[in-house]
Amino acid sequence: MHTDPAFSPLVALVGNPNCGKTALFNRLTGARQKVANFAGVTVERKIGRYLGKNGRVWKILDLPGTYSIHASTPDEQITQAVITGHHPSEEIPDALVCVVDGTNLRRGLRIALELRQLNLPMVLAVNMMDVARKRQIQIDFAALSAALGMPVVETVAVRPQGEASLMAALASLPIQIKKHAAIDLQLTPVMELQQQVNAILATCVINHAPASPWSEKIDRLILHPVLGTALFLGLMFLVFQAVFSWAQWPMDLIKASVEALGTLTMQIMPEGVLRDLITQGIIGGSGAVLVFLPQIIILFFFILVLEDSGYLPRAAFLLDRLMGSVGLSGRAFIPLLSSFACAIPGIMATRTIQNPRDRLITIMIAPLMTCSARLPVYTLIIAAFIPQQTIAGVLSLQGLVLFLLYLAGIVSAMGVAWVMKPRHKNTHALMLELPDYRWPNLSNLALGLWERIRIFVTRVGTIILSLMVLLWFLSSFPGAPENATHPAIYYSLAGILGRALEVIFAPIGFNWQICIALVPGMAAREVAVAALGTVYSLSQHGDNLSETLQPLLAQSWSLPTALSLLAWFVFAPQCIATLSVVKRETNSWRYPVIMAAYLFGLAYLASFLTYRIALVLTS
Repeated sequence: MHTDPAFSPLVALVGNPNCGKTALFNRLTGARQKVANFAGVTVERKIGRYLGKNGRVWKILDLPGTYSIHASTPDEQITQAVITGHHPSEEIPDALVCVVDGTNLRRGLRIALELRQLNLPMVLAVNMMDVARKRQIQIDFAALSAALGMPVVETVAVRPQGEASLMAALASLPIQIKKHAAIDLQLTPVMELQQQVNAILATCVINHAPASPWSEKIDRLILHPVLGTALFLGLMFLVFQAVFSWAQWPMDLIKASVEALGTLTMQIMPEGVLRDLITQGIIGGSGAVLVFLPQIIILFFFILVLEDSGYLPRAAFLLDRLMGSVGLSGRAFIPLLSSFACAIPGIMATRTIQNPRDRLITIMIAPLMTCSARLPVYTLIIAAFIPQQTIAGVLSLQGLVLFLLYLAGIVSAMGVAWVMKPRHKNTHALMLELPDYRWPNLSNLALGLWERIRIFVTRVGTIILSLMVLLWFLSSFPGAPENATHPAIYYSLAGILGRALEVIFAPIGFNWQICIALVPGMAAREVAVAALGTVYSLSQHGDNLSETLQPLLAQSWSLPTALSLLAWFVFAPQCIATLSVVKRETNSWRYPVIMAAYLFGLAYLASFLTYRIALVLTS
């Protein structure tokens, strides 16, 4: 190891998916990590810092999971380019850490042998050794180190100090400040690599126990075509019940805090334009969105638990036949599930789908998965128009409606995929590794939830706040003329725009206030809630200004209008950021234009039918 204390080596973590590589990265870096994208692509780039006992700072780069350094997917291409020094904007690592699963060395050693050919300083980290010992898997680390010609250490990424042996081994490597030159890969036949792996296993693994019997027993239920599907639907139903039931108290607390802040501001500031901007534009607009943070945290908590426990790959396997019937692979499940958080990471996750047409179809239907930005809109309208009551004394009616909205998005996505699928398609069996079940790690859950909270609050404090200030300005100027018969916003620039759009949206029950909110909602869907808060607060007089948005909507809209708006947001055209990512992923403007057009058409048709049917039923 170079002795210059100012030298910060760049260490790249490389390994198969589900080997605990990201958990090890989180253990090393904690909150000292940055998440961005590699230049020119939407592949996620995670880099963090580790402070050694001697004061040296190590830069840790978490590369996308890969089964081989000979790339076949965009994720694997990034990993290959970085570790060989061929990436145009990334420096070649000073050292590599190959992370392998101690319970599945047969799979992990193959990529370790490929990485060894690069002749970079390298350590093999055998992770999940706590699980391996429980299964009576005994590994001779000295023999394994001798066979590979590199340091081999055991790690337990989910335990404190589980990384200590790894950092000690890295400190002893002959790392130089001078960067290595770019490396040209030498292709070794797969069979030759596997023979080497088999020979190493024969001498280094003393007792290789079979897979966990508990995993096999659980899989008999989880993967059962009938019981497994019923369990999956039950889990999804539980999630949406919890989104309403568990979040009520913290939502009430945030709502009360925002209202108290607005009241205090009105009391201490003199009447005028600045006070209106702060109370109606900033506090009212941002607070109307911030109140939904507890529900987003609960939704992501369940998603992270299912992912960390090993359930998600099984759900993909379980749904492969159903998805195959509409022209999709089971591999599309995880990208589509990611789209429930946001369509952007869901579209990015389609890079793991090797078939180009399957990948394109998955990209085109990802926006129909109900992203978290819709959740504030859904919960606002449901709370205003759906009674807070239980069915059979257990099920929340509001939670049931929310579940049906999510289900409508899923069914619509499957329908669009069926329309887009080729009529004569050769189907391929889904080859998917099913990791063993494990208890979710609390520190990983905490980091994942913190990242989601940070992203949401940042959006509230940047994009949403900026748009609310702009919308307040457009809604406040020019002022109302003398002897005006309507609120001032009616005569403002926003009011003029809303009334112009009302001509188009009146057949589906939207008034001019809703039309105003739809425009900034193209930047970020949750902005629609803040926009409604600003518009309706400016539309009220006197004592009505203190009323919250929910009762204002209940008084101002009919039930058919509310149901029509819910239907609109099931299909609503994507936010601009999503359309730009589609352009980057497909390298063409053709597909984002097609996406926006077909989503707008579906949204208008669904809202029209919903509104007209609701009018008949409620008349």
